[in-house]
Amino acid sequence: MKEKKKKNKVKDILLQHIKTNKKEYLLSLILFFAGVMIGVLFINNTSQNSGEEIKGYITGFIDLFKENYNIDKFSLFKQSILENLGLGILLWFVGGAIIGMPIVCGILIFRGFSLGYSIASVIATLGTGKGLLFGVITIGLKNIIFIPCILALSVSGFKLSKSILKDKRKENIKFEIYRHSFFSILITFFLIISSIVESYAIPVFLEMIIGIL
Repeated sequence: MKEKKKKNKVKDILLQHIKTNKKEYLLSLILFFAGVMIGVLFINNTSQNSGEEIKGYITGFIDLFKENYNIDKFSLFKQSILENLGLGILLWFVGGAIIGMPIVCGILIFRGFSLGYSIASVIATLGTGKGLLFGVITIGLKNIIFIPCILALSVSGFKLSKSILKDKRKENIKFEIYRHSFFSILITFFLIISSIVESYAIPVFLEMIIGIL
């Protein structure tokens, strides 16, 4: 019963956060998908030499995996945790900075660019069918959790930055800092889950489909 109540409470907090910040979420989505489109266009317009290097890297990884390459899942987990928590801490920190909003916007566009670039690279290398299958497993599974977390942290940072700029009352700013910090801690747990999926679940699924790539 207690676990159900905790889950419901977390769900209510997240839903309420989305409802009260619809405009900020819309802005975050626009920036993120703008980054995705830039990443796709970038890989489609890259030089032939650069394209061959990217294809060589992807096919090399697949060939290595086909040779029963043993992935050190714990090392991958540590690396993923450091990257995810580092990004979470960065978004928490810049939310309290006066120039926080432009930095958050830049992070959203960059993350979108990275996703678009990665997906377009895989499809260009393996073709649409195999590329989508490989992309869904290696990129999609992690980002199902990761992307909403980044969007949520960005929106929370937007809200705190706006409060610092517009509201001069210390009590309100303190409340927003506490709110932003609590929400960031909550989202951090989901980032940890994303790291677990990336490190332990994705290699298992990859082993299942590697033979048809």
